[in-house]
Amino acid sequence: MNTGELADLGQQLRVDSVRAAAAAGSGHPTSSMSAADLMAVLLAHHLRYDFDRPEHPGNDRLVLSKGHASPLLYAAYKAAGAIDDEELFTFRELGSRLEGHPTPQRLPWVETATGSLGQGLPVGVGIALSGKRLDHTGYRVWVLTGDSELAEGSVWEAAEHAAHEHLDNLTAIVDVNRLGQRGPTRHGHDLDAYARRFQAFGWHTVEVDGHDVDAVDRAFAEARSTAGQPTAIIARTLKGKGVHSVEDREGLHGKPLPEAEDAVAELGGERTLRVEVHEPPAVRALHSMSTAPVGLPTWATGEEIATRDAYGHALAALGSARGDVVALDGEVGDSTRAEYFAKEHPDRYFECYIAEQQMIAAAVGIATRGRVPYASTFAAFLTRAYDFIRMASVSGARINLVGSHAGVSIGQDGPSQMGLEDLAMMRAVHGSTVLHPCDANQTARLVAAMAGLDGIGYLRTLRGKTPVIYGPEEEFPVGGSKVLRASGRDRLTLVAAGATVPEALTAADTLAADGIDVRVIDLYSVKPVDRHTLHRAAEATDCLLTVEDHHPEGGLGDAVAEAFADGRPVPRLARLAVRTMPGSASPEEQLHAAGIDAEAIAAAAKLLVEEAIVP
Repeated sequence: MNTGELADLGQQLRVDSVRAAAAAGSGHPTSSMSAADLMAVLLAHHLRYDFDRPEHPGNDRLVLSKGHASPLLYAAYKAAGAIDDEELFTFRELGSRLEGHPTPQRLPWVETATGSLGQGLPVGVGIALSGKRLDHTGYRVWVLTGDSELAEGSVWEAAEHAAHEHLDNLTAIVDVNRLGQRGPTRHGHDLDAYARRFQAFGWHTVEVDGHDVDAVDRAFAEARSTAGQPTAIIARTLKGKGVHSVEDREGLHGKPLPEAEDAVAELGGERTLRVEVHEPPAVRALHSMSTAPVGLPTWATGEEIATRDAYGHALAALGSARGDVVALDGEVGDSTRAEYFAKEHPDRYFECYIAEQQMIAAAVGIATRGRVPYASTFAAFLTRAYDFIRMASVSGARINLVGSHAGVSIGQDGPSQMGLEDLAMMRAVHGSTVLHPCDANQTARLVAAMAGLDGIGYLRTLRGKTPVIYGPEEEFPVGGSKVLRASGRDRLTLVAAGATVPEALTAADTLAADGIDVRVIDLYSVKPVDRHTLHRAAEATDCLLTVEDHHPEGGLGDAVAEAFADGRPVPRLARLAVRTMPGSASPEEQLHAAGIDAEAIAAAAKLLVEEAIVP
């Protein structure tokens, strides 16, 4: 396209953005209008993409980080012939593929869900990492971001990581339209302020008038030719560009244009330009990633092994069997034991340093390319990246997360290092799976099982050693549990997971010596929970006592209680959990102080049994 045609295409994208928002009665047309020329030039001259084959290994990857500007993306799809005008007018309707913020669940050309600002560039870094280190097909990653979201710290985690990894296949297109939701952005139209920041992180930068299509064209070409550095194209634009009544004016964010028909006329009316997007190069298909039987490590019963150690060894073994498995870590690989994978498979190991948001985002980006990522850090530090986990679920991403150093059982390091909220956090994620093994063989089996899960998988591991209580041939289906003690005389049921399982077994032995038989369930699958086994235990004993190294809210106790939320009679339920703020102490002292060690469990069980027989 020549200059005039590019400008005309930009106007078409504006018109269709206005029309879509007007039809929906909601949306963000002004945010779409500012970036229309940027999108027009990218679509017509620089993007290489086969819309009929979104899985094509040579396709460039486009991430709309400013997801509220979805009308612009959908207008671009229409210009490329991927959707028609009729579908454009279903924007934001029930059942439409064209949601208010785009998601890959509905549209095959969308790489990741956005809308929670500050996520597109970090995920783009993950896709670019896959392109550089795993795929080797030469595709580029284009991320259209807004200036408002550059206030997010996650953007600068991404900026530093991209430069550190020399991701010259990554281009950030910053739409500097000066206005956020409630008024001016921090730096307004000061392009140099943004350029200095990107340059400080090691990026090549190009400052440009975002409405000069020839200048934008040259900037994109410069980005494509820059080697060794990612490029940030920092474009000065006007929100609501082209319509005098809304152009560069405050108070119009997220609102359809008040006089949409007049605005369309002012923009030159409707157009039907069709863009022939450049075909991707003829590259080899993604190589078939090898799979073989997994030779999981095993341990003899009676040994004492930390579940974090078992995780590291099992992940390394899984990586040997499956070429699609990758590992990421937040600079604690010597503690999480992800370093075991790094030593055996360095080409598939990604060190993300202490940048947990970027780590999760990179896992999401790598997962879009067909890999199975395992990302690990301390359970406590995953809280920092929770929005990325939440949005990964919105994307339908298949990623596995591993939180080590969970609970007070870590000992002397104190509460800042203790994951005591992680089970609640991960259970709340839509479609998640939450697993909490208690011994090494169980851990290894569950690590392997996670590779076949859909959605977000979470495995909780422990710092300290725990006894191996299961043989190497034992099976641990997701959604299952293990009944470790049971008799026809059981007077209550102890339900435990992780560090509290050996404590519950010791308590059961103590109680048995006192003539009190109790059932013990290892509820290693916290979500989905084994309702059937819990129901049978309730029918047999009528009293369940949960014991967890976690705060009482949202963890094991709540998972058990919810198993009886189907209208059936509810048994007596009691719970032991960490109810105080821990300090520094030995693991044994921590468990005792929290009231979740064997002594506390036995005492609570005796009290419950006595209460149960009081007339």
